[in-house]
Amino acid sequence: MSTYQLDARRLLCPMPVIKVQNRASELNTGDILEVVCTDPGAVNDVPAWCRINGHEVISAGQEGDEVKIILQIGETDE
Repeated sequence: MSTYQLDARRLLCPMPVIKVQNRASELNTGDILEVVCTDPGAVNDVPAWCRINGHEVISAGQEGDEVKIILQIGETDE
C-alpha cells in the first residue's frame, strides 16, 4: 500500500472528479490517494464517485479555501 497526492486546485466541476478518476485508474487496490482542490462541490462529488466505483472515503472536508479528500482505492474489475 502506498500513498499518493493529487493537486486539483483551481479546477472547476467536473475536472476534479475526472482527475481523481484518471489517477485512481493508475493505482493499486489499497493505495491511498490524498486529493486537494479548491472547488467546494468536490467535497460531495468525489465521495459520490467513490461510492459508485467501489472506493472508500477515509475523510472529506473543507480546510480554509481548500477541500481535502482522502480515499482508499477499492478493487476494480480490470
